[in-house]
Amino acid sequence: MSKPTIVVLKGDQTGQELLEEALRVLDPEVTGVPADFEAFDLSLENRRQTQNAVVHEAAARIKETGLAIKAATITPETKNDVGSPNALLREAIDGQVILRTGRRIPSVRPLAGVYSPITVVRMAVEDAYGAKEWREGEGLDEVAYSTRKLSRRTCRKVAEYTFRFARRNRAKVFGGPKYTVSALYEGIFKEELDAAALRYPDVQYDPQLIDATYALLLETSGEPLVIPSLNRDGDSLSDLVLKMFGSIAGAESIILSMDDNFEVKTVITEAPHGTAPSLQGKNLANPMAMILAGAALLRYVRTEAADRASRAIYEATLEAVSDGVRTNDLGGSASTTDYTNEVIRRVKSKLDVWSSMG
Repeated sequence: MSKPTIVVLKGDQTGQELLEEALRVLDPEVTGVPADFEAFDLSLENRRQTQNAVVHEAAARIKETGLAIKAATITPETKNDVGSPNALLREAIDGQVILRTGRRIPSVRPLAGVYSPITVVRMAVEDAYGAKEWREGEGLDEVAYSTRKLSRRTCRKVAEYTFRFARRNRAKVFGGPKYTVSALYEGIFKEELDAAALRYPDVQYDPQLIDATYALLLETSGEPLVIPSLNRDGDSLSDLVLKMFGSIAGAESIILSMDDNFEVKTVITEAPHGTAPSLQGKNLANPMAMILAGAALLRYVRTEAADRASRAIYEATLEAVSDGVRTNDLGGSASTTDYTNEVIRRVKSKLDVWSSMG
């Protein structure tokens, strides 16, 4: 098998610094996984300079290689600026799912009875994002309008992925859209979830309206859950779920594009947090999420060596925290590089021991 090419999407501020830490862990000398790395500069400065051409060039290359890891980037607030590279990338690679899993971080106390993983399967395109918006009238008679869309094709892929993921992880599918208020619009997603439940009768299915989902999450008994959601619902829901486990820094984000047979063809992994400008240059930021993004990406290389390295990184990342090597946000004193160095040491040790055991 030829070496995979991983597209590296550079970012802004602390986001770029943490990407560099993750790449240290992904070094073939550490993982034993041969790979080529091809970089594109998605910093705000370069996106402005190229008028987003670099984003489209990167997306085209990702579609060829199937693999990418991305640093956090700045999205300017000015209306006529370059906008969000994340939205452009998702559209360009035909991404359908954003996967985020909240999991217990050793030494970090979660909310209530939460201890098993909770995964949000968020629709990556359509819905409120990219909707046409306009206003009519003046003064108190001014009215704002928005047109959204949901395609059955996208809804079916999200629903299918949700149930496959739940079966693989022995979890319950929980939650859903507010179809009682929007029977035609959100109802199309509910129809596809119900149909998927019939295709996977061995997967427990507990549909809930989105508002009930929020409320019931705070009463969860600790069982593993997989929550399918529309694009906008999933944006806010995934932030809540990650914080329920104590820190948004303890989980990776995965963007997936699937073919018509529901097989994953393109993957972009990243950290769900922002660029943290106040921490830039201080060597204090927590690199966990970016390191885990690298571990997640290796799963899609689909070789035995890559699977083994992915597991080693996941275990080393969490074990380091468990043994007291923690950055300031988790109550420790380790610097960014100290923590990464410890993860690298543990990954090398695990892979060496595992190889000696055959």
